[in-house]
Amino acid sequence: MSPAPAPFQLPFTPRQVLLFSGHMIDSPGRAEPRFPPSLERAAADRIEAVLDRLGAGAPDIALTQGASGGDLLFAQACLRRGVPLQLLLPLPEPRFIEQSILPSADGLQWKQRFLDLKPRLPWPPVTLPDEHAADPFERCNLWLLATALAQGADKVRLVCLWNGAGGDGPGGTAHMVREVERLRGQVIWIDTRTLR
Repeated sequence: MSPAPAPFQLPFTPRQVLLFSGHMIDSPGRAEPRFPPSLERAAADRIEAVLDRLGAGAPDIALTQGASGGDLLFAQACLRRGVPLQLLLPLPEPRFIEQSILPSADGLQWKQRFLDLKPRLPWPPVTLPDEHAADPFERCNLWLLATALAQGADKVRLVCLWNGAGGDGPGGTAHMVREVERLRGQVIWIDTRTLR
């Protein structure tokens, strides 16, 4: 594996860094459901509850990629409570939308949610510098993590929306959880299997 990308320079020193990784909304016809659209509201409510418990607000910063499902639910919840949000994308935006938003159920609606979110962000999304990396999603996880850890491991809170299983490919939530646990960071797990 190539070395982790250098941390992205955050615009201020936050009280806590709210890092998010989570499942995309299932694509139509997914063989084994993981995060079906019917669980969106329950997931959004659990994310809100976690942010409440963390006391998330303007002194903090939130980091995620912005994929359909968990990422965008987290992003919307953060902006509602005034948490500054920085999106770090693994691919240039058109390719990111094609691979991480449109394949989901109601992909066009999720794309619109992503586009509607952008003007509300304090800073524009930033793309991983090396887009030709073998596994841009895995490298983006490492980039997000390096960016968070640069503020001090004691400030990092990984919120994950995850079913506890391995991912569909490199760079999924399982990878992010493993990395944060390896570094003894705080993981707050919303188990999709418990959503109703």
